[in-house]
Amino acid sequence: MIARVRKSIDEKDQGFTLIELLVVIIIIGILAAIAIPVFLNQRKKAVDASIKSDLRTVANELETYATDAQAYPGAITGAVGTITIPAPTGGTATTVKLSSGNTLNVTGSSTEYCITGSNPKGSNTVGFNYDSDKGGLLPAGTACS
Repeated sequence: MIARVRKSIDEKDQGFTLIELLVVIIIIGILAAIAIPVFLNQRKKAVDASIKSDLRTVANELETYATDAQAYPGAITGAVGTITIPAPTGGTATTVKLSSGNTLNVTGSSTEYCITGSNPKGSNTVGFNYDSDKGGLLPAGTACS
């Protein structure tokens, strides 16, 4: 063994052994196994944040409408990627562009409204709710009144 080490030193034998390479590959694999699920979870949180942002944006537009008309709009139309809020009187309708993949559903009457938002790529499969009667964004799993 000592003779082999002496021979390596004399011949300037450089490089890594197979064992050293395998240890490095195993360490990289362990780090990847830890990092990938954390990264995927962060993407779901970002999708959830975009849903909440869209809910607040539509709620702000509904409150603006109610300030002008003294009531919430009766009919709110939606298309893929947008929600259109009618003009109170003599104005132009407001179209809110939604984030990619988000779906919002607005229900209510002239005195209250509920907005339900979801995205299949988010962590909350039930979706999020924004209720005007309860004061805003509701905790996950809480239904509108």
